[in-house]
Amino acid sequence: MSSHHIVRDEQEPALLIANGEACQYELLGQLLEWSPIVVVLDSAVWRVLDLGINIDVLLGDFDRGLDVDAVRARQYPLEIIHAPDQNKTDLEKGIEYLIERGIPAVNIVWATGRRADHSITNMTSIVRYKDRIRIVVLDDYSKIFPLVGRFEKWYEAHTPLSLIPVGTVTGIETTGLTYNLHYETLTLGYRTGSSNEAAQDGFVSIRAETGDLLIMECQD
Repeated sequence: MSSHHIVRDEQEPALLIANGEACQYELLGQLLEWSPIVVVLDSAVWRVLDLGINIDVLLGDFDRGLDVDAVRARQYPLEIIHAPDQNKTDLEKGIEYLIERGIPAVNIVWATGRRADHSITNMTSIVRYKDRIRIVVLDDYSKIFPLVGRFEKWYEAHTPLSLIPVGTVTGIETTGLTYNLHYETLTLGYRTGSSNEAAQDGFVSIRAETGDLLIMECQD
């Protein structure tokens, strides 16, 4: 793993590393190559340092007695952000930190897997920031991002796509999918758009009238 990310243009997505299941070496390396800033949540710092990754910011509530001096001995310079607010997750604090810095986009890894409660919270809470920063959550099997306005992208035929509502989403209209929705409603726990796919090579479009919708590009 390269210990230096080479891009310093803050128009590129930042990289935010949580403390869930680690992704593959190759994926992490690709993201690091284009990340102008790497933010690591405190609970993952030793796992990240052991991979030889340079960290720009260490952020968290430090409620597990993290030895910050020991971290600095491994990585310097390093910005330390103490964020003790217990009403927010450390991932939410990390996203808000990047918004305050004016970073336009962030890729998030290690946010899924391991504890189910953490995974569900991390995947669904990103919708509250959809109008303030572009967010993509990635792991070895999925790419997850909130619908913002009208989404359109070219896909190969049979590319898996799932539409997962956070709460209730109304007026969903799609084109280019095998099972298109025509001004329909999805509600988490009752009806979702899981395991749809691109009908053919070409553009898929997705829009909704109200609510928060997650788009998931998934593979087995």
